[in-house]
Amino acid sequence: MTWSVGAGLEGKGVVVAGAAGGIGREVVAAFAAAGARVAAVDRDQQAVDAVVSALPGGPHLAIGMDLRRIAEHEPMIERVAATFGRFDVLVEAAAVLVRRATIDEVTEEDWDFQHDVNLKAAFFLNRAAARVMRREARGGRIINFTSQGFWSGGFGGSVVYAATKGGIVSMTRGLARSLAKDKITVNAVSPGAADTAMMRSGMTEEALQAVTAQIPLGYMAAPNEVAGTVVFLASDHAGYITGATINVSGGWLMY
Repeated sequence: MTWSVGAGLEGKGVVVAGAAGGIGREVVAAFAAAGARVAAVDRDQQAVDAVVSALPGGPHLAIGMDLRRIAEHEPMIERVAATFGRFDVLVEAAAVLVRRATIDEVTEEDWDFQHDVNLKAAFFLNRAAARVMRREARGGRIINFTSQGFWSGGFGGSVVYAATKGGIVSMTRGLARSLAKDKITVNAVSPGAADTAMMRSGMTEEALQAVTAQIPLGYMAAPNEVAGTVVFLASDHAGYITGATINVSGGWLMY
């Protein structure tokens, strides 16, 4: 054991899905700073190209893909393993949010879109990662992103989004049990109000101020304040943690 934030991550192969998002970009940067080789995955190739161009070290990869194309998951991870010489960590931070003022305004398309990206794609990407980790026989780390909405039911017209994030928590626990024998840990990170484009979408300034007023620490998290928890869960320090959901909400929720 070496006592540094990213203990054991130097030279490891990491995939971050949702890498062009507000939190995802910071997660990618944190892993690169810890000496890992990072594949940044998101729908927009130009966006992940920009993310990777700013990283130290390497080699790193920028991969543009729509995670709803399930058949492409395993080939993508195989490519990462071949490029880096190993594959050790998956961070699944990709998600979409469609806010509606009332549940009567939720459409079937809203439901399908959010569940296809946030939950269905997450499960199959987790499974693809586990298959490659098992083959490499070094164990591994899978870190999924849920939301405080899994506990609260969601705020600001995000009931469907919250339902997908409740599914992430249950899925994470089930996979943690299923993959423990392979020395693969599976955990979830649950941000509260992080200052990102997704958090601000569909919210007035007054609504955001009302949210902030409920947070004991008194402010929305900067995305890099969430990234440290992800790096910790992937590091040697977290080797005996699996099936956990880590609350990073500034005290907005306490459980």
